[in-house]
Amino acid sequence: MIGLLGFVGLWGLGRWRGWGEWWLVAAALWWGLLVGLSLPYVSDLRLARILGGTFEGWLVFGLLAAAVLIYRQGFRVLRRRSLPVPAQVVAPPAFRPAELDRYARHILLREIGGPGQKRLKGAHVLVVGAGGLGSPVLLYLAGSGVGTIGVIDPDVVEGSNLQRQVIHTDARIGMPKVFSAEAAMRALNPFIEVRPYHRPLDESSASLVGEYDLVLDGTDDFATRELVNRACVAAGVPLISGALTQWEGQVSLFHPAKGTPCYACVFPVRPAPGLVPACAEAGVAAPLPGIIGGVMAMEAVKWITGAGEGLAGRLMIHDALYAETRVIGIKRRDGCAVCGGGHGPEPGV
Repeated sequence: MIGLLGFVGLWGLGRWRGWGEWWLVAAALWWGLLVGLSLPYVSDLRLARILGGTFEGWLVFGLLAAAVLIYRQGFRVLRRRSLPVPAQVVAPPAFRPAELDRYARHILLREIGGPGQKRLKGAHVLVVGAGGLGSPVLLYLAGSGVGTIGVIDPDVVEGSNLQRQVIHTDARIGMPKVFSAEAAMRALNPFIEVRPYHRPLDESSASLVGEYDLVLDGTDDFATRELVNRACVAAGVPLISGALTQWEGQVSLFHPAKGTPCYACVFPVRPAPGLVPACAEAGVAAPLPGIIGGVMAMEAVKWITGAGEGLAGRLMIHDALYAETRVIGIKRRDGCAVCGGGHGPEPGV
């Protein structure tokens, strides 16, 4: 009876822990050996010699095997606890079922999740320029679910744009770029609001900056970049600025209100004429705006959701010709005519 109860106990333990049928066989053999070796008449029948070993030996062996099993089970439990917990796909109240399906890959990311996607949906972002850099920026902001996207540009689509300005199409040549971009963005994501401004960003329209949470500048002339920077500093709005020429591009996030330099701190003086020619004069490799524009859009998503470490206080420089990327630290400049410079808080504080 004791042997039967012991065997049933071992079998129940194996079933409870899910150790499989092999456990039942091993438990039966081991327990049978122990019971057999413990019987008083075993020595008379020389069963101990047939089975091999002694009662004490097999008992120690069984206890050692049990210790190994317990150790393995404990290790598995600790390993499961150390694995990242999958994010739960929970729809914020403002999301429709189709939006939840659309943004599922974002919501699964621990750094974004449902709350981050909700912040993207509530964000207002202004993109200055719908050209080479503006094209990937606008498409990725729209795809990411940024709720309100403004785009300002005075130009129309030309055939020479299509080599790199991937938001436009041949059929829309002659259409204002902002309306061409609007059509592409709405076709990609019907759940966002697009605000097209077919005009230049100048002194009269710079007040638009104050209506947005974040500005991305992808223009190719220094006068506009300086104006955008002044407007952002005055409104306390962060600015993600990108620039490129031929094979090289750069990106940074300027936000003096949070301790970073402004654009004028890093580039206080315009380059001499001809030193940094525009793309129309010097040319540009077609995928380069996609690379730099993609980084700009990524920085925007990170800033809005609070994910990771952004380029605040740092300048990323990418050399596509030699496949080299480097990031350098940048600081506020004392006496900056735009932001005042000084030391202030650390970037991001």
